[in-house]
Amino acid sequence: MNNITIEHILRAHKIIIPFIHNTPILTSGTIDQICKANLFFKCENFQKSGAFKIRGATNALFSLDDEEIKNGVATHSSGNHAAALALAAKWRKTKAYVVMPENSSEIKIKAVQEYGAKITFCAPNLEAREQGLEKVIQETGAVFIHPFNDPKIIAGQGSCALEFLNTQSGFDYIITPVGGGGLLSGTSLAVAAKSPKTQVIGVEPELANDAYLSLKSGSFVPAKNSNTIADGLRTSLGSLTFPIIKKNVSEIITVSESEIVLAMRCIWERMKIIVEPSSAICLGAILKKPQKFYGKKIGIILSGGNVDFNNLPW
Repeated sequence: MNNITIEHILRAHKIIIPFIHNTPILTSGTIDQICKANLFFKCENFQKSGAFKIRGATNALFSLDDEEIKNGVATHSSGNHAAALALAAKWRKTKAYVVMPENSSEIKIKAVQEYGAKITFCAPNLEAREQGLEKVIQETGAVFIHPFNDPKIIAGQGSCALEFLNTQSGFDYIITPVGGGGLLSGTSLAVAAKSPKTQVIGVEPELANDAYLSLKSGSFVPAKNSNTIADGLRTSLGSLTFPIIKKNVSEIITVSESEIVLAMRCIWERMKIIVEPSSAICLGAILKKPQKFYGKKIGIILSGGNVDFNNLPW
């Protein structure tokens, strides 16, 4: 199923509907005035487990049969995918094992524990994550569910844009954050099928600009160890997500740390909702490039709201 189509996204949506929220779409007259554009926010910060990741995780788990998941599921993740997999595993009545970097957000660690997954901590780099995961799989026989580089995950994440486009039409742009690219690639596939005139834009931190560099050069550029406050976006693109993004995404915009904080604060203060830095980054791109977005109708996927209140960026 490496060739993911709108049919896969529609099927994923049917599988996950009984478990997830069809999240609300909010607007803000004040933010529209600031940006001189019409913004529609798809609020995945109100989603089960606090982020869009529950969509892909639920699709992945409920697409596996009982024999395949008898020893549980395993993954490596800095937080939102870990929590989503732990919750989906609970619904599927199987065990979840998660390898998390030791510098993961406290609130995300707590959520994974509360959903009942067993955590193994590792050094904050990809090599340590993968080695830790390999050891867990050898010891448990659990099935690896990749955080983003998995067709079932991508199809599940695409269901968010599907809901968006079933409610609103005529977008000039739909904007999502990009880390590993599961949400952006799934969104781009759904938009290409349902609203081909709409351009899809990805946004990432300047400190983790691998997607920007990859799209610009036309070949995969891995992320270097990044310390961006947008902790969900520190990952490199995957072998499945990059070709989809290359084909369907019109642009990647990078945003500085101060621009992420400004956008996050703007959403908190003006919309009275909690979003994490990885989520606020999309508004950061619009505030950074007002001329590009002037007068446009824009859909923004607010990817999550799992914020560590003991470590706010202001």
